[in-house]
Amino acid sequence: MWFGACTSSVGTWMQILAQSWLVYQLSNSSLYLGLDAFFGQIPIFLLSLFGGVFADRKSRRTLLLISQAIQLSCALILATLVGTHVVQVWHIWCLSFTVGVAQSFGGPAYSALIPTLVAKEDLQNAIALNSIQFNLARVVGPALGGIALVKLGAKWCFLLNAISFLAVIASLVMIKTRFVPAKTEQSVIRSMREGIEFLLKREGMSSLVALAFLATLLSYPLITFLPVMARDVFHGGPNVFTLFLCLSGAGSVSGALLVAASNRQAGQARRSLMVMLLLGVLITGFGLSRNLVASSLLVFAAGAALMVVFALNSSLVQLYVTDDMRGRVMSVYNVAFRGGMPLGSLFSGLLIKQASAPAIMAGNGVLVLLLALYFLLVARKVTRL
Repeated sequence: MWFGACTSSVGTWMQILAQSWLVYQLSNSSLYLGLDAFFGQIPIFLLSLFGGVFADRKSRRTLLLISQAIQLSCALILATLVGTHVVQVWHIWCLSFTVGVAQSFGGPAYSALIPTLVAKEDLQNAIALNSIQFNLARVVGPALGGIALVKLGAKWCFLLNAISFLAVIASLVMIKTRFVPAKTEQSVIRSMREGIEFLLKREGMSSLVALAFLATLLSYPLITFLPVMARDVFHGGPNVFTLFLCLSGAGSVSGALLVAASNRQAGQARRSLMVMLLLGVLITGFGLSRNLVASSLLVFAAGAALMVVFALNSSLVQLYVTDDMRGRVMSVYNVAFRGGMPLGSLFSGLLIKQASAPAIMAGNGVLVLLLALYFLLVARKVTRL
């Protein structure tokens, strides 16, 4: 499963790089770039609760197979549109939205499936290793995508992504799962409510969900607007954008390795908030920097800090949930976590249009810093987890 997902993630990051550059090249607009991220993520925000209910009712493997087939088809369509020179920005937005719908059902199924493949004592390591495969792909994918984009064109990035989905489909066919969802006559709305109530009854968990939303709202624009920073601030092309994206991914791999190497479960929330303080400083520094070497180091360190925060928070939620509730509870968490991404991209894109990318980047970093201080010093329930 790890190798299949890693191969698919490499293809996905090849497409993300080429698609971001293509949208910015076609539109010359940071707002349009933000809208592409918005359309790709907003279905996850709107539909993941339904996806979580289905992940606790249906075969998680079947849901994932359907999700992968849809995403494969969208990549093929985009490759065809680019190859025939008829692609327009609205085409890309529609395909991004369709992929988001597929991920809103596939994401909760994947989050619920992975923990059932390992023992409870190995859960934190499994989540960290899963983060490593995703973020290793963030290094390899953009590197290969940058080469393919410059040498072969965007069409080949999308085509190779379509082919990469065959690896995860093959792994899904091969694995054997231990947990089979029980049949239920309960309504979908009632099942959704149970997932929300489960989180509300656990002390500090509602704060953790709020933190997930706000953290991604403020920090994800760092990734979304790397093309703007690369072209408008450092006056570079796809190579500078590829460098930033690869370094961010390499930092995330380093952060995930740090989490995987740690066996400490006590005090995870406090450690996450301390790292978030550092993340705020790093994002602010990246917004203010005009030196390519310094900015590269800051992107790497920010990628590491981002991954430590997200991996610790995600493993906290997984530790407190049972298998029969896992799909619904993780879908609630993912609505918050993934919901911050499109809204952050949209708001930051609008603000960048009025001000500048460096100013908004630095402002987001300051807000991340203040957010961490608030949960450390004021809303302290989350630190007890």
